[in-house]
Amino acid sequence: MKKILLSFAVIALIFSIKVNAQEQKTPDWKRWHYLSEEEMHTPVRNENFVETDPPTGTPRFVAEFEPMQGVMIRYPLGIPTSLVVQLANNCHVYCIVSSSYQNSAQGSFQSAGVNMDNVTFVNAQSDSYWVRDYGPWYIFEDTHPAIVDNIYNRPRPNDDNMSGVFANFWNIPMYGMNLQHTGGNMMEDGRGHGVSDDLVFQENGNNETNVRNKMRDYLGIDPYHVTIDPQGDYIAHVDCWGKYLAPDKILIAQLPQSNPRYQYYEQVAEYFETTNCCWGYPYHVYRVQEPGGNTLAPYTNSLILNKTVYVPLGTNSTYNEQALQVYRDAMPGYEVVGVVNNGSGISWENTDALHCRTRGVMDFGMLFVDHRNVIFGEQEWQDSIAVTSKFIAYSGADLKQDSLLVYYRIDGGEYQVAHMTATGEPDEYVGYIKGYQSESSIDYYVFGADESGRRYTQPVFAELDPHHFQMETHVPAEPTISVNDITFEEDEPATFTITNNTASPFDVNSISEIEYHYLDFETSEPLPTTLQPGESLDVTVYIAIYTKGYVNTTIEIISSLGIQTITVEINETIFDGVAENEAASFEVYPNPMNSTLYINGDVQNVTIFNAIGQQVMSVDNANEINVTDLNEGVYFVRVSDKNGNSVVKKIVKSR
Repeated sequence: MKKILLSFAVIALIFSIKVNAQEQKTPDWKRWHYLSEEEMHTPVRNENFVETDPPTGTPRFVAEFEPMQGVMIRYPLGIPTSLVVQLANNCHVYCIVSSSYQNSAQGSFQSAGVNMDNVTFVNAQSDSYWVRDYGPWYIFEDTHPAIVDNIYNRPRPNDDNMSGVFANFWNIPMYGMNLQHTGGNMMEDGRGHGVSDDLVFQENGNNETNVRNKMRDYLGIDPYHVTIDPQGDYIAHVDCWGKYLAPDKILIAQLPQSNPRYQYYEQVAEYFETTNCCWGYPYHVYRVQEPGGNTLAPYTNSLILNKTVYVPLGTNSTYNEQALQVYRDAMPGYEVVGVVNNGSGISWENTDALHCRTRGVMDFGMLFVDHRNVIFGEQEWQDSIAVTSKFIAYSGADLKQDSLLVYYRIDGGEYQVAHMTATGEPDEYVGYIKGYQSESSIDYYVFGADESGRRYTQPVFAELDPHHFQMETHVPAEPTISVNDITFEEDEPATFTITNNTASPFDVNSISEIEYHYLDFETSEPLPTTLQPGESLDVTVYIAIYTKGYVNTTIEIISSLGIQTITVEINETIFDGVAENEAASFEVYPNPMNSTLYINGDVQNVTIFNAIGQQVMSVDNANEINVTDLNEGVYFVRVSDKNGNSVVKKIVKSR
């Protein structure tokens, strides 16, 4: 009897092993969700696809984080009705539903408290709720909205027709791009960069050149970053492991080091950490921790909708909170909302959650701030930094010219505002950042508004996470003053030159003699004047009064870079015949003079010279001199006594 029981036990064990082996070999079709077992053996059908020429205008594939007028879902739902309530409070909800299900959808939404004023039912047959994958790819062709259709990589003809449904719904053009593709394996930054994993090559005959050319021609995607699939899983969709959060930010999942797929996730992360974003520097890569194994953690499969991020939550509260915090850190100013979905049959999966079951509808009239030449890193010194940006009002509304601005702050100070003006290029404006110093740290962002009421910034996080750069170390150079042998040999003027040999402009404010005031100056440009780098100012020097014994004097140049002096020598032979100035004492007044000049003392002779040394008047034995006929300006008055002693006074003539 024992032998019989043992035999039955062995048989049962063998049977159990065989059953378990069969179960392990049989795919878990429910887990994969995306294909039933029947669909696995059904080829992709594209009998309704029509290939067209690419757009003739310039296409721009709009990013998920740009302004959205609405969000697409499908009924019967793949998301909880409570989420529909939240979505309808954010924007308009376009619900794909067959006519036979519309009453059920409407009743369900109303019962849940959905704002029905923000819901539009679009009647169409569909095969699944994965609207992310089969929904339209919205683009702008120049300034006009359009749709790009591709061959949906699932054998679901109703879903594959959805681009045409919405092209008719919006009455906008649709272009047929002959590629097998899916929305879950496509993310874009709105500025020409896109990301997919290599499933896109596999599904299109591994013709990489053809894939890249079509992505460029139909969607404006170039460069197109095609990576490995780090999951090594059936879905092979980028939104199951990564996500654009901004043009320069990418979120990538991270597994424990003990996980066999750890190295592949790190390989993708390293690729983006060493690859430049559209603004010219490497991506900021954010990592969201996933526990691996059977613990649900679908954190990259989130939906960004205007200023809110809806994050599907998993089964581990610690990982949930960490994931939410990563989004908060990466997207300051956004509301980050965790979404639980425990509904029967439609719960979240690691490779299929909230993002897969929704799709944003771009704002056809958005205001796009396109500041491509972002300033970053250490900048070579210059006195001002130009910030150039395009402002495109897709609504057709006029831009508010007084609301095209650069906000900037220097070394963490208060934000300042620079108004932007048209450059002459289409839609392009420029503003200037000024007032910084050597090694200054500068934050800035660009702001625009149009008459439709739309406002937008770049970066979208504005002052919470602005663009940033730093000025290099800079030591201001002194202006170079070259003196052309300022020595008066004869009764002729001499000249010298002030040259700006620095990298920045400076102002020349005044030139004067600081010792005896017997010189006068004539400049090639009226003072004050600004000398740009490389420019010069010629200065002609006249001896207004010859006074024996003064064989040199000093000229003072006052500029925005400080005060400089040069010495002028006068050849003593010029003074031959000029009387020695000994001990003459006179009081000459008023200064400025008007109609009469008074002199106290024993006057023998009064001689008046103009500013360039020409004699304009000579009077003997007079203590009152009528100067009414003299023009306004500077004069030099030489008063002599009967012994030949003299003094010189500088007098100004006024009205």
